[in-house]
Amino acid sequence: MKEVVVLSGKGGTGKTSIAGCFAALAHNKVLSDCDVDAADLHLLLQPTDRQTEEFWSGQIAHIDETTCTGCGLCQELCRFDAIHNFQVSRVSCEGCGFCAHICPVNAITMQDNMAGHWYISDTKYGPLVRARLGIAQENSGKLVALVRQQARKIAADKGYSTIITDGPPGIGCPVISSLSGADLALLVTEPTVSGLHDLERVIEVCRHFRVPATVCINKYDINEEKASKIEEHCADIGIKVSGKIPFDTAVNRAVAHGIPLVEYGEGPATGEVKRLWKNIEELISPD
Repeated sequence: MKEVVVLSGKGGTGKTSIAGCFAALAHNKVLSDCDVDAADLHLLLQPTDRQTEEFWSGQIAHIDETTCTGCGLCQELCRFDAIHNFQVSRVSCEGCGFCAHICPVNAITMQDNMAGHWYISDTKYGPLVRARLGIAQENSGKLVALVRQQARKIAADKGYSTIITDGPPGIGCPVISSLSGADLALLVTEPTVSGLHDLERVIEVCRHFRVPATVCINKYDINEEKASKIEEHCADIGIKVSGKIPFDTAVNRAVAHGIPLVEYGEGPATGEVKRLWKNIEELISPD
């Protein structure tokens, strides 16, 4: 079983559009969306959910009104300003438990927090595991690990040979959780100053976790000078550029129709994405 995770040092580089195309091009695969803070791969794959589970993580303060004397100490000392009129804001409460510790009548208890949901879905391209973290909820790295665990279980049970993961942007905990142990990271960037800077950061993360990486420059022709600098940088550090996708308005039209680009029609970007997937297949295929 091989696991390919599609990442980007920043959001908005086309990472999910490419992952959606891989879903249509790859054979015998499980799909997972580990961008749990802003999951949107399902918008391209049109899944039908067959299993929905709650994700419980962290705690939130609860005030027992029958015990509370209204002394106001919790409101005064909460550093997150999460308590007003003796009601706890689920958005502002960080679950630190300080209010429960200082309450003189033990009217505050910490209760488990339902932080989101995760799903196992069917798509025309294969099974999809995804999740949705609630607003202002934490522990997205833990939820990412759960999504990957479920995807691997499906792959092992059903004999799928490949897992394609749409990872989160950036270099934080969710990225680390989606990257560790993967067989290959495809790093999608764009030909801008920030694109190169953020690419350098995510490459360092891949190297730290010893995950082989390859690069795709999306919309490379909007600034070919910057694209060349990215290629030069990758060559200097021994990272292969596996794809250069041109700007193509068909990408936006495919997204608007809610289908992967490679199923929307032929065009310059479609052809490059298909070539990119062939390069990825070669990189993960056994020698």
